[in-house]
Amino acid sequence: MTALLTLTVLVLVAIAIWQMTKIFELSQLKTEHAEIATDNDNKNNGYLMFGFLIFIYGITIFSFAKYSKMLLPEASSAHGGDYDQLMWVSFAIIFFVQTITQALLHYFAYKYRGEKGKKALFFADNDRLEFIWTIIPVIVLAGLILWGLYTWTNIMDVNDEDDPLVVELYAQQFNWTARYGGDDNVLGDASVRLIDIDRANVLGLDESDPNAADDIIVKELHLPVGRKVNFKMRSQDVLHSAYMPHFRAQMNCVPGMITQFSFTPTITTEEMRLNPDVVDKVKRTNALRAEWAAEGRPNSEPWEFDYVLLCNKICGKSHYNMQMKIIVETEEEFNKWMEEQVSFKETIAPAE
Repeated sequence: MTALLTLTVLVLVAIAIWQMTKIFELSQLKTEHAEIATDNDNKNNGYLMFGFLIFIYGITIFSFAKYSKMLLPEASSAHGGDYDQLMWVSFAIIFFVQTITQALLHYFAYKYRGEKGKKALFFADNDRLEFIWTIIPVIVLAGLILWGLYTWTNIMDVNDEDDPLVVELYAQQFNWTARYGGDDNVLGDASVRLIDIDRANVLGLDESDPNAADDIIVKELHLPVGRKVNFKMRSQDVLHSAYMPHFRAQMNCVPGMITQFSFTPTITTEEMRLNPDVVDKVKRTNALRAEWAAEGRPNSEPWEFDYVLLCNKICGKSHYNMQMKIIVETEEEFNKWMEEQVSFKETIAPAE
């Protein structure tokens, strides 16, 4: 409500200033109103173009200085480094070209401004210029596309080499559920048509499939560091998107089909909590939450970093709250945690 009132006041102030400007113009009886731009008009517009150029560069520098701290820390997956390198090279090329083209655009707008007695030189065509401004973007874009396809192919190489851990991510409005293959590391067959809430079969596992008996269903995702993980993703209702930003991983969860993604975690949760960028973010966040606590506002308890699985598709009114905690730990810690979990067979046994 406060934001709406603030916006309304700003709009009314803008209208008032505009009206006052019109009144001022009407009061200047001696002012000449010509439909043709004069040399003075063109010169002023040229200076304004330079001023806007300074504004563009200024806001860019300000944004880098002010908001770079909002960027994600280093990637926590084996493929994340390649992903980040491709992104930063693309950004660097775009920023370099944008800086030059904007500078030339605004400079030429001033240098070749309209002046009395000056005529523009018209070229019907110039094969050399057209070749230059065509072939250079083609070469650069082709290089980025080929590099991107190579990186994409490596990232999307989902296979069973290196004994990967098999995990299913099950999406539904508005929560996530994870399923492990159990001792045999093989997921049992499942279908939404087999969901039976009364029997605690919330994922629709096929109870006649022996591979489903030792499956483990959890609400907190644990991953062993240094071991490849093959994710199988399903959706119960609408299109969701499994997004794990710190691992540079994202894959749509589509109703009626299974999608896949694979990565190897490289940094445990405890190690990432010691990362300088993460430490700084936790410090800034908790300073803000301390202010909230003093004001008696909710969600003001101290925050501790954790990896998180998010939904990156707007899937409904509670989309913002669709997330799951991810814990990356050592192989020994992961195995100990797995031993404490209850299998699907043990879950449905009391109902039989």
